[in-house]
Amino acid sequence: MNIAGAMTRVLPIEDSSQIGHARRTAQRLAEQHGFDDGDAGRVALVTTELASNLLKHASHGELHLRVLPREAGFGIEIIAVDRAQGFDLHACLADGFSTGGTQGIGLGAVARQAEVFDVHADSRGAVLLARLYPHSDRRPDLRYGVSQHALHDDPSCGDTWHLAWHQGCLSALVIDGLGHGEEAERSARAGESAFARTPFAAPVLLMEDMHREMLGSRGGAVAFAQFNPKRDSLSFAGIGNIGACLIGAGKSRGLASHPGIVGAQYRKAQPFDYAHVNGHLLIMYSDGLQSRWNLQDYPGLVHRHPAVIAAVLHRDFCRGRDDVTVLVVALEAVHG
Repeated sequence: MNIAGAMTRVLPIEDSSQIGHARRTAQRLAEQHGFDDGDAGRVALVTTELASNLLKHASHGELHLRVLPREAGFGIEIIAVDRAQGFDLHACLADGFSTGGTQGIGLGAVARQAEVFDVHADSRGAVLLARLYPHSDRRPDLRYGVSQHALHDDPSCGDTWHLAWHQGCLSALVIDGLGHGEEAERSARAGESAFARTPFAAPVLLMEDMHREMLGSRGGAVAFAQFNPKRDSLSFAGIGNIGACLIGAGKSRGLASHPGIVGAQYRKAQPFDYAHVNGHLLIMYSDGLQSRWNLQDYPGLVHRHPAVIAAVLHRDFCRGRDDVTVLVVALEAVHG
């Protein structure tokens, strides 16, 4: 199973008139991706409540929408992001707690409407995640999260990412094309195309394939990680300034990359191997994200869904000077 990179769709929620637009946008997205009327209605209901909750307790915030490709079909992800203080999580989770202008179903009921619901809230703000799948889709949620945004909301993004699963193994890619805009996107997409053909090839050969595909373009920074749960190991190969780390059991290990530019010039991309990684988090990010962050500064965040972690890191550490991608994956066997 392959999941190609796509940007996060951002809907600002600053006044009540934007709640209806958010509801219609999310419902239409669900209908376009195979949700029947009942399931699309659940998406609309959850979107309305999350948007209303933003206005109620934060006065403003954002909804982040993403389509979740599956082996057969799709899911819809909705993340509410704010920077408010004093979010009363227990009150909001109570059934019947009205967020104003809604049925007052409360986030507790929203949690039951969604197949996946998770929250992180502290003095910096709150991130609430809802993932919905058609009721006919009983397959487990894939525990990954991504937050990707183009500089100045440009329709082109010089970053891309890709995930592939095969017989329980995972291969994860992040590329940052040099600069931003259409030319950077063209370079990144060329590398992603080569990766998607053979995501589990030997790392040195895979990097060479991507290099050949990116020749003649701007080139870019490239990193990918291949996880084998049976061996309980991960191989990481990187060229350029894609940041990456493994987090687990109270410690974090940085993953080393080599200097160079894929599509231009680099030395041999010798991979680094890491053992005993089952149950760890893999976090990869482009240099649009500051590197001076530590999940230990966010009590409990490491145990939240990877999509929540990605959204929190983007909210608090986006540089605002470049395209940005944050990819978070729970390393566990998945049959896909």
